[in-house]
This record gives sequence, structure tokens and C-alpha cells, in this order.
Amino acid sequence: MDTKDQIKDVLVKLLKVKPEELKDDAKLCDSIGVDSTEMVEALIALEKAFNTKLSSNEIGKLSTINEIEKIIQSKISK
Repeated sequence: MDTKDQIKDVLVKLLKVKPEELKDDAKLCDSIGVDSTEMVEALIALEKAFNTKLSSNEIGKLSTINEIEKIIQSKISK
């Protein structure tokens, strides 16, 4: 399973959405109605899933699957 699939898997389970609802370049808050609390929960779950820590600067940039994948890839490839 690649990084993007893992991200989607975490989000599907946490947000209780169908995988096809998660569009790679759509903003999560607009496309599936993720609120700020859910986004924080999602980021915590992603940190645990990938055994990494996201900085507040990075968190501010995370609003789409593609953006999340890019940041996580940069963390796990170090």
C-alpha cells in the first residue's frame, strides 16, 4: 500500500466516509465537510500511523490529500 492509500485509509476510518469521497486535490473541509476538530483528530491519527510529528507550520498547509501526502513523504523519506 502506498502512502496516499494509507492516508486515505486512516481518513476513511476516522471520518467515516467512503474512499471515493476523498478526492486527491479537493479541500477536505469543502469536499466532505471536515471541521477544525475533525482535522486535528485526523492529523493526530496520521502522525501515529506514520510515526512522525508534524510542525504547526506544516499543519497549516494540509488541506488536501495531495498536500498531506507531500508533507508525510518528506518526513518518512528522511
